[in-house]
Amino acid sequence: MKRAHLDKLQLCDALERIADTLPNVDRLKCLGTANAIVPLLRNIHQYEETVIFPAYEATVAGSDATLASVRRLRAEHVEDECFAGEVTEILLAIGHGERLHNAEAVGFMLRGFFESLRRHIAFEREHVLPMIGNGRRALGA
Repeated sequence: MKRAHLDKLQLCDALERIADTLPNVDRLKCLGTANAIVPLLRNIHQYEETVIFPAYEATVAGSDATLASVRRLRAEHVEDECFAGEVTEILLAIGHGERLHNAEAVGFMLRGFFESLRRHIAFEREHVLPMIGNGRRALGA
């Protein structure tokens, strides 16, 4: 999980560098980042939903707040993947040399995307990972 967070934070940093350099961006960076976004998120989300979330739910079984948190995190995955598709499209267009009509709007879009990813990671680090760690210690793992 820590590796997944590191990978997502590196993606956020790359998106932030692109946003900071608009409209004069490195087109190859845009293409490379665009091609990484969706596969990275899909793989991490699948791991979280099949391994991390079930472990979290088992550790804190019976808590309605926990179940609501997992539902929210799963919903955020869907939203993030949809948003990732839009970000990918714009980065591919920029990378292929299309003219930016509104660099400020693109920057705002990128910032909205990577800030939501960072908030998701922060929640998992503060709430999910400590509980899973406590559960493993309690089980002797």
